[in-house]
Amino acid sequence: MKPRYSSLGRAAGIVTIGILAAAAQANAQPTAWPAKPITLVVTYPPGGGADAMARLIAPKMGEALGQNVIVDNRPGAGGQIGASFVAKAAPDGHTLMLDASSFAVNPSLYPKLPYDSSKAFRAIGLVAQFPNVVLVNAQFPAKSVGELTALARARKDAVSYASSGNGSAQHLAGALFESAAKVDMVHVPYKGGGPALNDVIGGQVPLFFGNLASTLQHVQSGKLRALAVTSARRSSMLPDVPTLTESGLQGADIYEWNALFAPSGTPEQVVQKLNAALHKAIDAPDVKARIAQLGGEPQRTTPDAAQQFISAQMSLWARVIKDRNITIE
Repeated sequence: MKPRYSSLGRAAGIVTIGILAAAAQANAQPTAWPAKPITLVVTYPPGGGADAMARLIAPKMGEALGQNVIVDNRPGAGGQIGASFVAKAAPDGHTLMLDASSFAVNPSLYPKLPYDSSKAFRAIGLVAQFPNVVLVNAQFPAKSVGELTALARARKDAVSYASSGNGSAQHLAGALFESAAKVDMVHVPYKGGGPALNDVIGGQVPLFFGNLASTLQHVQSGKLRALAVTSARRSSMLPDVPTLTESGLQGADIYEWNALFAPSGTPEQVVQKLNAALHKAIDAPDVKARIAQLGGEPQRTTPDAAQQFISAQMSLWARVIKDRNITIE
């Protein structure tokens, strides 16, 4: 009888080992991704530029990934509320964030952010870049950047510029212009871009740094004069307007931009799949056309290239904010 029991024991052992091996293999296989709809958090309210970009790419990315991409607006505190939510989300690729240029500014404006911008997120890719335009009231005497800087140098605080508030994109653009041109101008903050732009059109303040989408109609109507675009190349929407570099001013190229992020720790394989889906969305003809209509340039970057660009932007604005002593108060 002993041989019989021995054979049964060996057989049971083999079965047990087989079950354990199958279980281990099953556990080793990653869960299919995406396993559920993806939430795309926008750090600004509906109707703005960031929201427009998110709603433009979300359906295309959803088609590429085989899951719905749902836009979830979580505005407030200059983008901090939405970013804080995403920073705490599970790094499984099912919660993403679309943010704007302020992402690179906030660490220097808000020293006590509830997250570490450089460590809490993994860049997936840039979506688009939007150059600014240096604009003056139609009655303002300066017809070029050279004439503008000459006026500003002739007498300290001779030129003022409007913005939507302290630390806003328009304020920072003006501050970078001051640093590059070595001039001092008067910053006039408003409670919103609309009132600021209206007063520039009305002649109360002569200078404004605005994006193409919101100011082009006023240039075309003659209410504003475009002195330069802040991009490396001329804009197809304003082909006769020179760049700042062509105007003799170096180091003041300014872009507003949007980028896609995931929580830090998201598997690299998932990050690469998201990047590929983002590229498919950006390559769609209607997406390209809409970005161009808004005065922007679609971007196709790797995650690492996007991360490097954002890090460089953080360093740039940290320097400008420190040099010009900018605060949000």
